[in-house]
Amino acid sequence: MSEPVLPLVSGHALQGTLAWTPRGPVSVARYCADVQALARWLPAGRWVINLVEDRYHCAVLLGACAVSGRVSLQPSSQSHAVLRQLAGAYPGCHALLDAAPAQPLPVPTLQMPPLAAGAAPAIPQVPRDATVAVLFTSGSTGQPTPHAKTWGRLMANGRSEARSLGLDGCPHTLVGTVPAQHSYGFESTLLLALHGGCAFWSGKPFYPQDLADALDAVPRPRLVVTTPFHLAHILASHVRLPAVDRWLSATAPLDAALAAQVEQDSSAPVHEIYGSTESAQLATRRTVQGAEWTLMPGVQLEQQGDTTWAHGVHVEGRVQLSDVLAVQPDGRFTLLGRHADMVNLAGRRTSLAYLNEMLRGIDGVQDGAFFLPHDDALRQVGRLAAFVVAPDVPAASLQAALRERIDPVFLPRPLVQVPALARNATGKLLRATLEQLYRDWAAASFPREGGDAA
Repeated sequence: MSEPVLPLVSGHALQGTLAWTPRGPVSVARYCADVQALARWLPAGRWVINLVEDRYHCAVLLGACAVSGRVSLQPSSQSHAVLRQLAGAYPGCHALLDAAPAQPLPVPTLQMPPLAAGAAPAIPQVPRDATVAVLFTSGSTGQPTPHAKTWGRLMANGRSEARSLGLDGCPHTLVGTVPAQHSYGFESTLLLALHGGCAFWSGKPFYPQDLADALDAVPRPRLVVTTPFHLAHILASHVRLPAVDRWLSATAPLDAALAAQVEQDSSAPVHEIYGSTESAQLATRRTVQGAEWTLMPGVQLEQQGDTTWAHGVHVEGRVQLSDVLAVQPDGRFTLLGRHADMVNLAGRRTSLAYLNEMLRGIDGVQDGAFFLPHDDALRQVGRLAAFVVAPDVPAASLQAALRERIDPVFLPRPLVQVPALARNATGKLLRATLEQLYRDWAAASFPREGGDAA
């Protein structure tokens, strides 16, 4: 990839279908015309906050930024606090939405204009080293941080994923339940279409029936880009889905039993993506075939002790990973847990991810998560806590089931039953959410004068 400029779309010819919308298919030529029209319409300024919900609009905004020297800012949250941070960090930015906001936002806003009805005669070119997007971490363990992405790396990303999943020889229609602004949704719907030869559905179905309707609207073969959270709810709903030819999951480890059940019910393989906002996607696996991950083409790992770095053709630089990996000589690896999630109690070591998997695997458990307080002000009992959604299972039964699955030193005290766990759009539980649940439990269990449970 030594060329100074690269095409906006490399996976299709001009007349190929890039997207499907409720109005029908959208060709590459139509997409390029929409991109150029939006690029001319956008006001002066380098930064555009991407708040559009429609996946096709998101792709058009990305393209408009790429061809006009602008940058698409893609926050993981649309909270007022996050938007105020962006306004301060990126002077002169505007937010683009599909429709007028329900309430005023703390940044200047624009509404997506009507798109062109024409067809571009050629695919625009984009400078290879141009920064076209800034993605932000989810903030699951702290403050969201920005990560700039250049066009050449993004193009290589889409191509690498297509090769890794075998989609370069058999393009699928992509139906994503995750936001296009999030790194996983961005890579596995938009980039996989722009540079991997696939097409994508413009919507973002959340509920199982919405997913069924979306699948009905697009041709086979179909690939659903989703999360473990969504997969579990799809199975529990018993909604009958149109044929799915492949499933793709990320954002959290997928339980092997859940993957096996999805494969049995749908007769379609379930694959996972491993990566991060910082590093981009790095590896894939078919969950039912074992715990080992296979690196994507062009990715290399380096290790020193428990620390691993990733680099390669689509990775922006040399990125230190947040996970502890066991890497084999051939490059395949298994995940031992996140550095921040590793727990060492009484000389025994495990990860919160493993403990969560054991908890969620108990019959009757709908959701659950372990929590290790790091803040002295939060510590009340000096050991792990867990929050669980299991309305029909007594706490004593949950503890008994856990005792059969994990070392007793990791048994949670307390184990708190809650009606639901508030997850974000990609199914992640933010640490701040668990901290607040722990504070609420501590305030009720250790009342202090004035209601202070610190």
